[in-house]
Amino acid sequence: MALWETIAPCRQAANLRRTVRIALVVGCVLTVINQIDVFVRGDATALTGVKGGLNFLVPFIVSNLGVIAATRTARGT
Repeated sequence: MALWETIAPCRQAANLRRTVRIALVVGCVLTVINQIDVFVRGDATALTGVKGGLNFLVPFIVSNLGVIAATRTARGT
């Protein structure tokens, strides 16, 4: 199966809206849990920003992997 065919369901508007929403919610929660003390103290650096960005990227990727897995299961492949 080609890469573009595999990720096609992730690019559908309804799935993309859902996965972005999940990434925003989970990313905010993870950022608060992991970085709130750094922000409150005012010690945020560029590395803190990178870590914050990863807090949003990881749930986005995981959500899309779920979309791919569900699509493959529905197709029986």
